[in-house]
Amino acid sequence: MASEKMTSKRYYHIIALVMLIFFVISFITNILNSIIVDVKNSFDLSLTLTGLLPFAFFIAYGVMSIPAGFLSEKYSDKTLLSWSFLFMALASMGFAFFPSYVVFSITLFALGSCMAVLQVIINPMLRVAGGEEHFAFNSVLAQLVFGLASFLSPFLYKYVVDKDSNEFGLAGYIRELVPENLPWVGLYMIFSIIAVVLLVVVFLTRYPKYEKNEDEVAGDSSSYFSLLKNKWTVLFFLGIFCYVGTEQGVGNWISQFLYQYHGLDAQTVGADTVAYFWAMLTVGCLLGLLLLKIMDSRKLLIGATAITMIFLVLALTGSEKVALFAFPAIGFFISVMWSIIFSLALNSVKENHGSLSGILCTGIAGGAIIPFLVGALGEVSSLKMGMFFLLIPLAFVLSIGFLAKPLVNNKTIQLKNKPSN
Repeated sequence: MASEKMTSKRYYHIIALVMLIFFVISFITNILNSIIVDVKNSFDLSLTLTGLLPFAFFIAYGVMSIPAGFLSEKYSDKTLLSWSFLFMALASMGFAFFPSYVVFSITLFALGSCMAVLQVIINPMLRVAGGEEHFAFNSVLAQLVFGLASFLSPFLYKYVVDKDSNEFGLAGYIRELVPENLPWVGLYMIFSIIAVVLLVVVFLTRYPKYEKNEDEVAGDSSSYFSLLKNKWTVLFFLGIFCYVGTEQGVGNWISQFLYQYHGLDAQTVGADTVAYFWAMLTVGCLLGLLLLKIMDSRKLLIGATAITMIFLVLALTGSEKVALFAFPAIGFFISVMWSIIFSLALNSVKENHGSLSGILCTGIAGGAIIPFLVGALGEVSSLKMGMFFLLIPLAFVLSIGFLAKPLVNNKTIQLKNKPSN
């Protein structure tokens, strides 16, 4: 009885902390989508060098995801959270005082490494804090918080760089601390302050003791090698790689595309369109949850991916009005891809789910490689042709819907009773 009471106890302060961390992760991660044009112009970068910036951030996931799992077995949550926010604060402040392309690249890698560690820690924390029976609901809530932060981050960017409306406010004071021609650098001063605040919160928080489930424990090296020999592991790793690459490949280049082909201001229309892209991705998650209750996840993946490919072509070839509608629509339809690919992967392999999750999260490095390829292709041809390249990773995601053979299918609601014999 005592054991049951312990497992059913809910720690609301830990739930709130995890949601706050999810918010900050998304806020800092996806601000790059909004500032990419300013960064390119500020440092006079080519499309290839511009594409290396998201590369520096997301390649850190590929480097740190598996080591973070081993670190989580050796050190406490409090220790790893504290060190992560300390490094985030130092990296952000270092760039704010010494802004340059090289320092920014190093800063992005450092931030990405910290994010990888945070991602590994907070999911088990959420499970124990909210109770296993509420984990699915809390996970969805966390995704909504993540999407909300992605939606709001472009508005912070607009607030900081808008010299006319914020001359004497907080944004004006922050701009005085950074070079006059680099007002967007002030964002990283704000991120440093946020990281320090969270460092204090993390240090003062009391954490419950718990044991990780099988799918949260990092396996030994033999489990990783065994999984890498499994064709399904490779298929779904590439699926995550292609999805994140597509998500960031679209999000990172929206502002530059609208600026270059339609002459739209990146600090206003571009930032707004990026915000709508993430807002529609959040709304799409909600609809996707409902659809997964009434249809096979593979069919939903096929349909969503095919429609995404159509809207990508429309965004790249259509008029200004079509592009402003199509880019957010892409966010809506790709929203279900991550959860479906991840769940199909776990349902296709019998054991070593902890190691499998680490391998799949390493696929987040797709957010580094594919946007870089878009920029590199845009350099040798045109940005439009570079973004057409995104049809290739989308085609791979589409193929997963046909190739996947999960051991367990997603449970659906029968809308009509089958007639009895």
